Amino acid sequence: MIELKNLHAGYPGRPVLNGIDLEFRPGEVLAILGPNGCGKSTLLRSVNGLLPKAGGDVLVDGVPLERLSAKDIAKKIAYLPQSRSTPSITAGRMVLHGRFPYLSYPRRYSQKDHEIVKRALERVGAEDLAQRPLSELSGGQRQKVYLAMALAQDTRTILMDEPTTYLDVSCQLEVMALACRLAEEGRAVVMVLHDLPLALRCAHRMVLLSGGRIYQAGTPEELYKGDVLTQVMGVCLGRVETEDGWRYFYR
Repeated sequence: MIELKNLHAGYPGRPVLNGIDLEFRPGEVLAILGPNGCGKSTLLRSVNGLLPKAGGDVLVDGVPLERLSAKDIAKKIAYLPQSRSTPSITAGRMVLHGRFPYLSYPRRYSQKDHEIVKRALERVGAEDLAQRPLSELSGGQRQKVYLAMALAQDTRTILMDEPTTYLDVSCQLEVMALACRLAEEGRAVVMVLHDLPLALRCAHRMVLLSGGRIYQAGTPEELYKGDVLTQVMGVCLGRVETEDGWRYFYR
């Protein structure tokens, strides 16, 4: 489990996060919400060690993050950033990069690595893309490949920054269903999302950031009924009950 204790983080001359206390719990999907600039992406980058913290602690299974090597962190935390480069390689080779933390010298992929990659591509419905150049794929197809790379990394915590970007509605629901299945397997899945109805429908727990602080944390029901999403995000939400549970919408 990952624990944030009084976490402060930001950039030179520009503090962003101020005193964040939060847990990333195995077995649940945690949605990070908030307006632009509130610190959502900064939070994920700090947890992953890509951005040095300015104060407080990030504990990974009880161990301070700074005591772990980059390789150790990569074995425990997979991170899917909001934007990334598109290298001139096939989709299958891209997913193989998820196995890099497990390679020893000389760095050669084993049969086990290739089998894990194959299963990861199948889980995201992208097995037919393995031999295609990444640069020739659509934005949605590339997103599936990057998701497969995160799965191939085989970590207990997965951080996703806007994972439904570029995806059509059916693919968005597929991604969220996959996130729930990963949580059911005992992983902690943390997702930065702007789509409030999607987050309310699929997350087990939600954290609403405002001004670099936690404005409120709780279940989707608690945040919806508390009207804090309207207060912070400036939108009105409604919902209807269906056979499959609540469905939320902007109104």
